[in-house]
Amino acid sequence: MTYLKKYGLRILYTFLTIIILLTTITTLYYFNFINNTTYKILKIITLIISILINSYILGKNTISKGYLEGIKLGLLIISIFFILTLITSNSLKLSILLYYLIILITAVLGSMVGINKKKDN
Repeated sequence: MTYLKKYGLRILYTFLTIIILLTTITTLYYFNFINNTTYKILKIITLIISILINSYILGKNTISKGYLEGIKLGLLIISIFFILTLITSNSLKLSILLYYLIILITAVLGSMVGINKKKDN
């Protein structure tokens, strides 16, 4: 139960952060406060920062092997995005697979940094 609670909360916080920030960015884009290039860059930065922060917190709460915790979190997030991709579109593209790779690397790095910062304190 604690396993499900730990990862469930991290995934919930990640998706809530992404939804709130992307809603704000999309509103700014809709009213022409930001251009198309900035919008695309901010979407990726929002995803990276959200996953990095939440995997960092997961790493700080982990006893050992932060990279494994990051891989688990990253794969859970990727599986949710993969299911959403299958529901909304018909094909997987190389850009989507690179997007998933960015998610996995960000989650692993955040968790590794989190567990290393815990040891310093």
